[in-house]
Amino acid sequence: MTIERVRSRQAGEPARTEALPIQARSRLRMPSPAALWSRRPMWLRITVSVAAVTLAALLGLAVVAGRGLGPLRMESADNELAQALAPATAAVSAGRLPGPVDGVTLRVLDIAGSPVDGGPATGLGPLEVRTLKAGQPLNTGADQPRVRWLGSVVFTPEGTPRLVVAGTGLIGLNASVRMASHWLLWAASIGAVLAAVATWMVVRLALRPVGRMRRSVRALPSGSRLPLPDADDELRALASDFNALLARQEEAAQRLRRFTGDAAHELRSPVASIRVQAEVAVANPDPELAQETLADILAESERLSALLDGLLALARSDAGELPPAEPVELVTEARAAVHRLPPGAPPARVSGPLGRAWAHATQAEVELVLNNLLRNACRYARSQIVVSVLPGRSTVRVVVDDDGPGVPPEHRGRVFDRFYRVSDDRARSSGGTGLGLAMVAETVRRRGGRVSVGESPEGGARFQVIWRVAGPGA
Repeated sequence: MTIERVRSRQAGEPARTEALPIQARSRLRMPSPAALWSRRPMWLRITVSVAAVTLAALLGLAVVAGRGLGPLRMESADNELAQALAPATAAVSAGRLPGPVDGVTLRVLDIAGSPVDGGPATGLGPLEVRTLKAGQPLNTGADQPRVRWLGSVVFTPEGTPRLVVAGTGLIGLNASVRMASHWLLWAASIGAVLAAVATWMVVRLALRPVGRMRRSVRALPSGSRLPLPDADDELRALASDFNALLARQEEAAQRLRRFTGDAAHELRSPVASIRVQAEVAVANPDPELAQETLADILAESERLSALLDGLLALARSDAGELPPAEPVELVTEARAAVHRLPPGAPPARVSGPLGRAWAHATQAEVELVLNNLLRNACRYARSQIVVSVLPGRSTVRVVVDDDGPGVPPEHRGRVFDRFYRVSDDRARSSGGTGLGLAMVAETVRRRGGRVSVGESPEGGARFQVIWRVAGPGA
């Protein structure tokens, strides 16, 4: 409901204005400047950033240099006056008048500031004379600094004190400082523009191989890989990582296609059997035959349900659903799994230290692993099944041995694959779905453990599961 409608209804008047809902108004808001900036091309962001940083740095240097021009000019004038004042004081000490110096005015005054060299008045007041007698420079002028003075007190051969002063003109100092500051600002601006152009060219040149790689990716046929650049740089690493990603993607797609095909094939068998049995029961309404048919349908339905449960468990595992682990005591769980074996199963015994073998897993995962391993052993064992729990320092092992025909060496590498059977006819007759060992391997693997198959001392199969150890108080 819109804001306008609520207000009109509260006022008791029919709504006449259709307004946008609040959510629609929020969607119409302008994006933030940061969001707009992040959407710009990389070359533009790098160029603008470098230009802004360069301009700020150059402008800062220009301002600092402009402010330092005046004091630098004063220091230069003081050095020049000091160089001219040294021989002048020496001449006055010797009883002579100082000689002329280009660009510098030399005067000899008494202690009160009156000229004694026969020249005109200097215009220096009492305060300025005291400053010069103290050896400090000063500026004189009406509206702006025009003359820079520096003085020194010396004694004539008769012992009379004299003030020798040297002055130089400072006309045009402020104008020159302003002009130099303007030139520095213009130079900073031009430097920033040149830096932006150079950055743009360098970035576009550096991104050109990326563009070629992007076009190659677009035109890459299925099963092909990107060519690796000759230079051992970031682009070569990027192409190598992209090829590895393509390989993993193709491997995952192949596994998915194989898994989908196997699942469809496995589901087709019990569904077809149920359909055939149902058609036979419909065509022959015999009570005895119907009872037998219903029993067969029930068995196939149970097999179909087990197959679907396995597929669902594997799908959840592939989706990354992993509940938090807890310490699970394996000897107790192994004995409970033995008690759950169906009637008529070969005798099974459990060996292991009670209360000392704790696995880092969940109880449901341990039950799934033990149930599937023991059911698999029951299908092929002739007379006995042995479950051994072997705790270690960092891992704990569960070993299931049987005295059946065993797993041939050429099949041991694939016996944990989904829907893989060593003997298809034997597995189908025994009721297996081909997912039990795959679920065992996946359940143990996602907890950081390992599973393997070998030969037992009785000549049958030995399945070994290794979990990480977890303390009872963890």
